[in-house]
Amino acid sequence: MSTGGLTAELRNFWPSLIDDWRDDWLSLIMGVALLFAFSQAWLCPLFGYGDPSPAVGGLIRNFYYPFYLMALTVAVVCWRGLLSAVWRTPLLLCLCGLCAASYLWSIDPSGTLRRFIALFMTMLGGYALAVRFQWARLLEVIGAAFVIMMIGSYVFALLLPRLGIMQDLFPGAWRGLWAEKNNLGSFMSIGAVAAAAAALHNPQRRTFWWATTAGMILLTLLSTSKTSLVCLVLGMGGIGFIYLARKGPILGILLSWLALTVLLGLGALILYAPDKLYLLLGKDATLTGRTFIWDGITRVMGDRPLLGYGYGVVWSDESDYAPLAKITHVAGFRAFHAHSCWYEVWLALGLVGLVNWALVFADVWLKGFYRMLRGTGGYFALPLLGIYGLSSLTESMALSWNDLRWCLFVIVAVKVSLPRDEDNKAFTLRA
Repeated sequence: MSTGGLTAELRNFWPSLIDDWRDDWLSLIMGVALLFAFSQAWLCPLFGYGDPSPAVGGLIRNFYYPFYLMALTVAVVCWRGLLSAVWRTPLLLCLCGLCAASYLWSIDPSGTLRRFIALFMTMLGGYALAVRFQWARLLEVIGAAFVIMMIGSYVFALLLPRLGIMQDLFPGAWRGLWAEKNNLGSFMSIGAVAAAAAALHNPQRRTFWWATTAGMILLTLLSTSKTSLVCLVLGMGGIGFIYLARKGPILGILLSWLALTVLLGLGALILYAPDKLYLLLGKDATLTGRTFIWDGITRVMGDRPLLGYGYGVVWSDESDYAPLAKITHVAGFRAFHAHSCWYEVWLALGLVGLVNWALVFADVWLKGFYRMLRGTGGYFALPLLGIYGLSSLTESMALSWNDLRWCLFVIVAVKVSLPRDEDNKAFTLRA
């Protein structure tokens, strides 16, 4: 970009932003607030970096209610598009319905019901944002939420280093607004991809978005999280892949075959040489004890192989004969989640839920590739799926209530299922 072009872009930044969002500023604010709330970047600054007490846990649950109302408001605004999205995503809805149905066989029905309501509102927010905004505007909503997280992390690390930088475990690693460095790295790697995609979809503000991309990349590096760095490279590489694929059909076909080859190679690496993958991710052969947890889960699933133990309740039931007690005995330590999307879904919903989740995952991937080749998909969908797919092996992010990464997955799943990329609203919220 020439100096004159950069000057003109900076001079027109606020006028163009105000003009583009003049009629939709309230939806923008609610969308950004909703995503920021699901990131839980506010948790440590408000309630401390240690483990919250039970009383604080009640306050945290109440904190989400205003944001659930925002999700409901945006859903009402775009109710026509929401109805269209509902019948276009049957597998995702079946998975959500299975979580609700697990109330009938859950080891803690009241816990399942409470957490399902939170899950439903998280998914409603994802559905609403996906149908409310076209890709270009949606990416600015997502990007703006990550910009707030980025600024807050820099402020805490530079001005309050005893809070924003880890002191005892992994001293010197930045953690920003979160309790662990891996959380900062994970969110900033996704945020960098979202900001880069926003720059490509919104050339009138590309300088701003590329600058924020650089800021998030730097935070990913400062977190020293190797897994997040791999996710960052994968996500940015995905954006480059899409950019080149859109240069022409022949190049797109060649790159698609290349991507398939890479995925098959990655699958072979996981099956036949997992130690090499662990080395790449900075993990030992047990994935920092995760394999012990998975062994415990495998053993307890022998009692309920088909339907599992109920949505969202295994890790909070600490009675002597509960599944958690058996998992803890096998693992040798108390885990708080399965550290794998696949094991988490299997534990909660059994083989039925695991198959449903696998179908959802495959369906979203296929639609993502199709939309990319058709030119109606954004630069964000496939890179996020790549990051999500890699992270799903060692992190519990599927069907997570009040979780930004699950909300983003739902957004992508809905967005690639819609026939057109357009804003959708029944009426406009004006001042």
